[in-house]
Amino acid sequence: MGTKKINDKSDQNFKINVSKNGPYLITGGIPMIQKIIKYDSKWDSCEWKDDKTFPKQDAYALCRCGQSHNKPFCDGAHTKINFDGTETANPKTYYKNVADLNGPDLLLTDAKDLCASARFCHRAGGIWNLILTSDNPGDKKIAIEEAADCPSGRLVVSDKKTGEIIEPSFETSIVLIEDPFIGVSGPIWVRGGISITSADDSNYAKRNRITLCRCGKSQNKPLCDSSHYPE
Repeated sequence: MGTKKINDKSDQNFKINVSKNGPYLITGGIPMIQKIIKYDSKWDSCEWKDDKTFPKQDAYALCRCGQSHNKPFCDGAHTKINFDGTETANPKTYYKNVADLNGPDLLLTDAKDLCASARFCHRAGGIWNLILTSDNPGDKKIAIEEAADCPSGRLVVSDKKTGEIIEPSFETSIVLIEDPFIGVSGPIWVRGGISITSADDSNYAKRNRITLCRCGKSQNKPLCDSSHYPE
């Protein structure tokens, strides 16, 4: 586990374009897989399980409205339902509602508006409690694991002594999240600093991990805001 470099030259052709009121247009042959959230005996998210690898395509379009009959791919349903895909997320920064938690060994940056409700942060009493006891090696290890499993990047930990951000190292890829415990398809997990461009050609800030809405309901489009999660 370390800081992931997101400007590798090999990734420059990987691009996601958010089309106006339409799908995500994927170019450059970005690998796409599907993962399932697994649970422990307490029904807390505990592991990402590989489920499916999609055949490689140089270009493809992923549904953004949530109504395609050919999911995860677009089938034109957005035109039939007059999908309003207006982007409201700030392309320069993802952080609006941020809290910082200062523990003995670790610092936690918690960007609440990015939450995708994957719920890995609930295990072992919750990452917030673990950060406050991070001078305990076991608690520190679990806190780092929970932050790394957060697909949206809501939770980011750093080493208090060195200031180094502790990020998981990913193969640059797109992951479709499936959440069988609550019976929903989760967001699109974009990993490894893939370029994301808005419908008006603005570039979103690159991140090692971010989640894009694919239910069509987010109020922070194109980012996931947990609207898929049943209340």
